[in-house]
Amino acid sequence: MQIRKMMTSNPTCVTPDDTVRDAARLMREHDCGLIPVVDGEGSRRLVGVVTDRDIAVRVVGEGKGADTRVDQVMSRDPSCALPDTEVSEVERIMSERQVRRVPVVDSDGRLQGIVAQADLARSDDAGVSDREIARTVERISQPSGSSRGDPNAGLRATL
Repeated sequence: MQIRKMMTSNPTCVTPDDTVRDAARLMREHDCGLIPVVDGEGSRRLVGVVTDRDIAVRVVGEGKGADTRVDQVMSRDPSCALPDTEVSEVERIMSERQVRRVPVVDSDGRLQGIVAQADLARSDDAGVSDREIARTVERISQPSGSSRGDPNAGLRATL
């Protein structure tokens, strides 16, 4: 099954110039832990993501304020998938990169959607067994030590 069939389409976004307060408000309003960061030019080209963990560690943990710009704390070049990527490949990305959410972009890098670990777990049509999902969740959740600097670094969508 292709990821386009289970992704959340048209997710809410912020721009690099927005504040972490703006991002945190959107996380609260939309009950999510990741907000895609798109360029400010209206093209919806993905330039990064900001997570609740980024805010906790890179803002609160470093004594920065809520007016800190998103571009100062976001994770750049996140691991992405294309809409026609198979669910098993997204599961692999999540496991290898230890991420719970993967942005979905088109061939020009424009944001199309986002898929979360919970989407995989909820889908009966994903072609992924409960056992595979349990293994993925386990691999995502394993401590990785201090080498985790950029939790989204690594595999990039081929654009």
